[in-house]
Amino acid sequence: MTFRLRLPRGLRVRLVVTFLLAVAFGSLLTAGLTFQQARSAILDRTRAGAIADLRAQLDSLAPGLPFPPRTEDLRDLTRQLDRTGGARTWHTSATYQDGPLVSATRGNPPVPAGLRAEAAVRNGSGAAYQRVQHAGRPWLTLAMPVVYADEPGAADASRTTPSGLTVYASLPLDADEADIAALLTAAEVGAVPALALALAPALLAARRVLRPVRRLHAGAERIAAGELGTRLDVQGHDELADLTRTFNTMAETLQHDDAELRRMEAGSRRFAADVAHELRTPLAAMSAVTEVLDEDAASGILPPDTADAVQLVSDETRTLARMVEDLMEVSRFDAGTAPLRAENVDLRLLVDKTLHVRGWHGDQRITVEPGDPVPVHVDPRRIDVVLANLVGNALRHGRPPVTVRVRAEGGRAVVTVIDHGPGIPEHALPHVFDRFYKADTARTRSEGSGLGLALARENVLLHGGTLTAANAPGDAGALFTLTLPLATATPAPPEPR
Repeated sequence: MTFRLRLPRGLRVRLVVTFLLAVAFGSLLTAGLTFQQARSAILDRTRAGAIADLRAQLDSLAPGLPFPPRTEDLRDLTRQLDRTGGARTWHTSATYQDGPLVSATRGNPPVPAGLRAEAAVRNGSGAAYQRVQHAGRPWLTLAMPVVYADEPGAADASRTTPSGLTVYASLPLDADEADIAALLTAAEVGAVPALALALAPALLAARRVLRPVRRLHAGAERIAAGELGTRLDVQGHDELADLTRTFNTMAETLQHDDAELRRMEAGSRRFAADVAHELRTPLAAMSAVTEVLDEDAASGILPPDTADAVQLVSDETRTLARMVEDLMEVSRFDAGTAPLRAENVDLRLLVDKTLHVRGWHGDQRITVEPGDPVPVHVDPRRIDVVLANLVGNALRHGRPPVTVRVRAEGGRAVVTVIDHGPGIPEHALPHVFDRFYKADTARTRSEGSGLGLALARENVLLHGGTLTAANAPGDAGALFTLTLPLATATPAPPEPR
């Protein structure tokens, strides 16, 4: 089993934890430095006192020592020094020149070789010292060379001569270590109250920092919900206050841009509806005239060149009339006034009727796979427009055979239209249902109005269904999938616009 350390996610918790960590680090650093300084002061005080006491005793006892001293003389000197140690309870030993260490007692801590070498290097210039461990206890070992003055009363070290006698004194540091341990315990005990006391300012600081952040969060949620008039009060002069001012500027810009876009969108919708409405009357007259001219051209009354021109005018007039009707339908969807006259029908029969009306029934290019009845509650006229658009689009831009499948699946009615053409380019898939979108920018004119798939999708959404476009697996061509609620289910409301 793997355990992972998860850091707190809330900003409040992070701020409090960071504050406490900073306080803990500061407390530990301060306590560590204080402990180190106190420890050094305690040990330095003990060392300085011991050196002063040892020098005083040597100043008293060394003048009566014969030179060169014998082993017994050195042993008597150390015995007298041990007795005069008092509370320090030091253990002394002495050596003359390079001779062995002589001590009046046994079990003294060994004198480190490094300390003897340092004492020899000093050559009477001062005392040397070293801390050692012996028998599990800390000890301080001093090395003090004995010198004699060249002249009586000489105090200058440059006017003294080493005597060759060096005295070593070892004293235990148990009391000092106890004092140091007490300091360490006090530092550890004091860290806990420091953290506890730091919790209150940490919570207060986190609250003061998070209050404007929460206000910004609430304001952003209101902006996302569409309340573009949201503004926040600016408090203070720090970075969060600057952020609040930026938020207000952003909200004001969004509100202005939204109003402008709504105005432009309403104007474009109104323009399209007005243009389509104004074109209907002249187009109706033009259509009536072109029907008469078509009859004259068919009867041979008109010359061949004139008949061809009349046919061209008639075709373009019908194309323009379809485009105007599509624009009118778009304006109805945009205004939310598109009527829906739904009834219960069999979707299979609706597909067959669409193919019959368009003259595609029996067309070898189209295959309708048989299936069970699929009852739906739809507006037959609008679904007929959708089906005709999907099949016609497959015939124009794909390659036969075009396969139409109708089935019930997962509580929905599903219609798929698959062709065997080149499919839809990947960059065009997200825009297939956009108005006036052309996947091939080089194709400046097409047979349709450019609104067919857009209107098909609007009609499907009006029924609470879905219409999607994709490429069939295996490079089989374009695949359009239409889903509608079954008649046994309550039709879903249209998608909000």
